[in-house]
Amino acid sequence: MNCPLRVLIVDDHPATREGLRVGIASQPDLFVAGEADTWVRALQLALALRPDVMVLDLNLPDGNGWTLIEQLKSAQALPGTLVLSVCEEQVYARGLLRSGARGYLMKDEPLARILQAIRDIAGGQLVASPVLTNQLIQEALGGSDEPPLSESAGGLGALSDRELQIFALLGRGDRNKEIAPRLGLSAKSVATYKVRLFKKLGVGNTPELIERFRTSGLPPALAPVQPPTVA
Repeated sequence: MNCPLRVLIVDDHPATREGLRVGIASQPDLFVAGEADTWVRALQLALALRPDVMVLDLNLPDGNGWTLIEQLKSAQALPGTLVLSVCEEQVYARGLLRSGARGYLMKDEPLARILQAIRDIAGGQLVASPVLTNQLIQEALGGSDEPPLSESAGGLGALSDRELQIFALLGRGDRNKEIAPRLGLSAKSVATYKVRLFKKLGVGNTPELIERFRTSGLPPALAPVQPPTVA
């Protein structure tokens, strides 16, 4: 008999963790190896437990899921990761998949779909919504009837991963010289990215950029932060 798949749940909402815990516990082929409600605890458990699959929320009180994926990948300890989020799929999913996640689903998906996604990821598959999967297939075939991401995501889908990161930091009021060391860039490079953001988002100055972020629906907690030091 095969051993159950070991799952690490990372989410700062107790109700979400409980729902996933109960659902996973009801499946004979799945097992909750651990739970974390912070970035630091998630990193510690992922390194110690080496789970088969990590179910990850992007918004954590002391960091964000994107940097956790990058940190674990750098340490060659990234498990198959299912991002389960309320954040706009069209804006984040592709970048997260490029960073190393194996799946991206919205939190309102049925529990049965989430449980099957855990199995699929453990089996080496990529998991995404039918809409995104269709777009990726059409693009791979060289054509798509779907609207471009820049249209379907209100312009935000046109941003690169780095531009999205800098947009989030500028949007919460950080200055170029504060952003640069966090992302390992020079202040001049940040300024260059800022000009690109002005052009892509159709804004003319920093206050307009901040207002654009405020009305974008993107959560400020997703702005990248320097990963906490883990002893």
